Amino acid sequence: MTLIVRLTVDDVIRDGETVLLRLGEPASPVPAPVADLLLEHIADRDNMNTATNPASRWLFPGRRAGQPFRPDHLSALLNDIGVPAAAARCAAIRQQLLEIPAPVVAEALGYHDKTTTRLRNETGGTWSRYAPGDHARSPAGWIPRGISDS
Repeated sequence: MTLIVRLTVDDVIRDGETVLLRLGEPASPVPAPVADLLLEHIADRDNMNTATNPASRWLFPGRRAGQPFRPDHLSALLNDIGVPAAAARCAAIRQQLLEIPAPVVAEALGYHDKTTTRLRNETGGTWSRYAPGDHARSPAGWIPRGISDS
């Protein structure tokens, strides 16, 4: 939630009929039903009528001047409308761990690799023998077949 509340209206891109959300590069397409909700939200954001926020660029402007919503506030609002944010996040991470090695998920999401390894084990993931690091380089002292060291 911390990264989501820090999005600005500039992170929502309209490209013809397509709506993209810049969560990273490249921006990700937003499915039609969610895109419509997102555009409606931008047109009628909360906390825009206060003296401190008339020109706020935050996608989710907070009550304090120049600040976005607090992550816990956004999570509570989502829970109120029936979107269990914490459960959805856990399910998404567990799904990633079924498809991607735990150290890769840890690095991408800023988790400790022991945490993602534990979650992978709980999920039943099969990436137990992944060795993180640069796999493009040859190990020190290793010489490919057919090449002599002289």
